[in-house]
Amino acid sequence: MDILTALPLPLQVTVVLFLGLSFGSFANVCIHRLPRNESVMSPRSRCTTCNTPIAVRDNIPLFSYLLLKGKCRQCAAAIPVRYPVVEAVTALLVLSGFIKFGVSWKFAIFCVVGPALVIITAIDIKHKRIPDIIILPGIVFGLAAGSYLVGLKDSSTGLLVGGGTFLLTSEVYYRIRGRVGMGGGDIKFIAAVGALLGWQQVLLVIFLSALAGSLVGLVGLATKKINVMSQIPFGPFLAGGTLVAYFSGERIVYLYVMTVTGGY
Repeated sequence: MDILTALPLPLQVTVVLFLGLSFGSFANVCIHRLPRNESVMSPRSRCTTCNTPIAVRDNIPLFSYLLLKGKCRQCAAAIPVRYPVVEAVTALLVLSGFIKFGVSWKFAIFCVVGPALVIITAIDIKHKRIPDIIILPGIVFGLAAGSYLVGLKDSSTGLLVGGGTFLLTSEVYYRIRGRVGMGGGDIKFIAAVGALLGWQQVLLVIFLSALAGSLVGLVGLATKKINVMSQIPFGPFLAGGTLVAYFSGERIVYLYVMTVTGGY
């Protein structure tokens, strides 16, 4: 971190962007392989059409996609647009974290959290599940990082409040409707978020994600894009709520408390 602060600001931004693009490239590997229970370490990245290993010059995040005009060099098959989108979004998230937190431990933690949220969102949208191989280590990481951010007590309480709230909601829904309404991945996800941010901010995440999910659901029903039986992945909404809370949760909670108490 000391090396980064010694650089001029424009160079700092450039380094952070390239770092974010690298995280995005790894996120793409995780998004493709984790749902298939494949290793993210080996073998080398390959074209999903012709199975040819991708050369280093063709594996530069974002830039290789642009230079190759979105096609495999060997078979000319189209490279899914998801790859550059994930890389660009991850890079912008990491840059946003750098602008918000500067060179700090909170930024370093976000360099793990931000890409993880991108991975979870992409997998949940496509496969409607969140693999345990992401979430279970996320709970451990959440406790470790949360102990630094909010303290061990709040971190542990947040894990119980987040996971417990969703577990109870899932059980009540099942008893009433007779079918599962919330996956185990969502329950573990919010438990990890609670461990990271503490009990107050995990309640904020739950509120924001529920609000966003409800609005999207209402719009979908109104436009007939979905029906009452449609399954909408909740992971992306939780990821969005987590981002808001990580960046501004303390401020939002403070303003809420001040409003409710009248400033006392």
